[in-house]
Amino acid sequence: MASRLQRRLEAQPMQTIDMSPLLDVVFILLIFFIVSTVFVKETGVEVDKPQAISAQKLDQMAILIAITSSGEVMYDGANIGVAGVRGTVEQLLVKEDRPVVLQVDKMVPTELLVEVIDAAKLAGAVDVNIATAKM
Repeated sequence: MASRLQRRLEAQPMQTIDMSPLLDVVFILLIFFIVSTVFVKETGVEVDKPQAISAQKLDQMAILIAITSSGEVMYDGANIGVAGVRGTVEQLLVKEDRPVVLQVDKMVPTELLVEVIDAAKLAGAVDVNIATAKM
């Protein structure tokens, strides 16, 4: 009886699982998540932000501009200076209205901060905020 069962098992074709459709689905999901991911542009420098109790979460679509303790105004890792703020913000606001967030070091003089805020407002920014660390 064992030989008859053994002959029947040998007569049946070997069945395998086709992995091609599974790999296709995995690659399609990978492409979907890569395309739909929103990347936040960082300023490229680290600043020592002041602390505030009323700090709120950063909007992911905000324009980030950093002012270092040495007085450099940075956007996307490049020193644009106060003169470059207006042109940069104007270009970034062409497609959609976004808030401007200034990451300012504690030691930056108020005069420089006001100049950068003025330049951003003259470029058409409606919402200009200062980034702080939550207390």
